[in-house]
Amino acid sequence: MAGSELRADIWISEYITPWDIYVHGVTRVLAYKKTDFQEMYVVETGAYGKGLVLDGKWQSCTGDEFLYHEPLVHPAMIFHGEPKKVLVLGGGEGATVREVLRWKTVEKVAMIDIDGEVVEACRQHLPEMHQNAFDDPRTEVVIGDALHFLDTTDDRWDVVISDLSDPIESGPSFQLFTKEYFEKVQRVLSPNGFFVVQAGPVSPSEMKLHARIVRTLNSVFPNVKSYTSYIPTYGSPWGFAVASASPINTRPEPEKIDEILAKQTTGGLRMFDGTTLLGILQVPGHLRRAIESETQVYTMAEPPKFFGKGSVSQGANG
Repeated sequence: MAGSELRADIWISEYITPWDIYVHGVTRVLAYKKTDFQEMYVVETGAYGKGLVLDGKWQSCTGDEFLYHEPLVHPAMIFHGEPKKVLVLGGGEGATVREVLRWKTVEKVAMIDIDGEVVEACRQHLPEMHQNAFDDPRTEVVIGDALHFLDTTDDRWDVVISDLSDPIESGPSFQLFTKEYFEKVQRVLSPNGFFVVQAGPVSPSEMKLHARIVRTLNSVFPNVKSYTSYIPTYGSPWGFAVASASPINTRPEPEKIDEILAKQTTGGLRMFDGTTLLGILQVPGHLRRAIESETQVYTMAEPPKFFGKGSVSQGANG
């Protein structure tokens, strides 16, 4: 294309829909491994720093991960008020745990990830993300299956965060967006606990997955709220959903939220504050209507199937 200068020799093509591709230019591959569960790349990009790619799907990168991890963690923590025990399901990069540990009230955070090789690669190559969260005395890392952990833990958790890779049918996570999984989470929550899920893209062509995840949560929890954040490297606005037995205040006063964050956390937040929380809870009309009209509930018998893997190619023409 006239006027364009391409500066990468490796390109990761992420298939957003059957007609849309987001191509990331990679300047260096820091780690590559076909693990027992998925294909992993840790890469350095030209525009957004270091990134983690699993099964060809972009997970997060140092340049914009705060736009994902801060809204994933802090709304549920704020709604609870004084979270002491937090469970993170997935979260291999360690950035979710990093955000949890900003809360002074937290006494224990357990991170359950099925793929130890991914966790180790992130520990080694992505210190900008985990910021030594793995070594905090409050952190417990368990390499294992989330479903098994939920079936066997005797603890009750104030906040549970489902930070899983997308539900690709051949990947390790597709069963963890189902009614049965959400029921297991409900069992381990404290009575006033909150559960938050990364819940897929919410662009008009893709939002059915998100609407169905919210509908599935609604079949288990009396209070569910959708919200979104835009993460540029995902190529789409991204959805989250928070669920609880407790009411969820969708019109918080920004000044009060800022007071809570100043008192209860160690600070350092980049995008998240009281105004941000108020804003992200105001869901656009088209997405509200899609959620309200959705009837399908994901189950183990009929789990979600996320659109395909990406690919890696060399050469300026991909």
